[in-house]
Amino acid sequence: MLDPITRLKKLIRDVPDFPKPGILFRDITPLLADPSGLALSIELLANPFRGKHIDLVIGAESRGFIFGTAVACCLSAGFGLVRKPGKLPYKTISQTYALEYGTDSLFMHADTVRPGQRVLICDDVLATGGTMKACCDMVSQLGGLIVGVAVLIELAGLKGHEKIAPHEVHSVLRY
Repeated sequence: MLDPITRLKKLIRDVPDFPKPGILFRDITPLLADPSGLALSIELLANPFRGKHIDLVIGAESRGFIFGTAVACCLSAGFGLVRKPGKLPYKTISQTYALEYGTDSLFMHADTVRPGQRVLICDDVLATGGTMKACCDMVSQLGGLIVGVAVLIELAGLKGHEKIAPHEVHSVLRY
């Protein structure tokens, strides 16, 4: 019988040289297709935050929607969307962040987070931390209290956790 972490790692497919040469892409689609693997990953994301009175889980487009909504259900919390430009119909706030070559922006409805709400930010991968820092900055701008960050996979060598310090990062799998 495999321990839970080994079981989940066996469901992650390594794709060399994607999206460009020299990159090893961690493909989660086999995990998403496996009912027990998906359920286990959601439980392991949510468990450290049970009893911490989470009001809202924030997830960034697109895989953050998959994990964030499921974690929100586990924690009896609401869910808030972070989207790419031009996707939200109401008044928004935005945060621009650096990419390897250039910048990108993320948006959130201005009423997603109410001041004082206890917020968990959830995503599939923490790599360089740009997306997660943008999410943290918008939650803080709206007055939310960030209880933690939960990710399925942390690419520890890229040191994204340093960019979002001092927020607690819970990683189910670390590479």
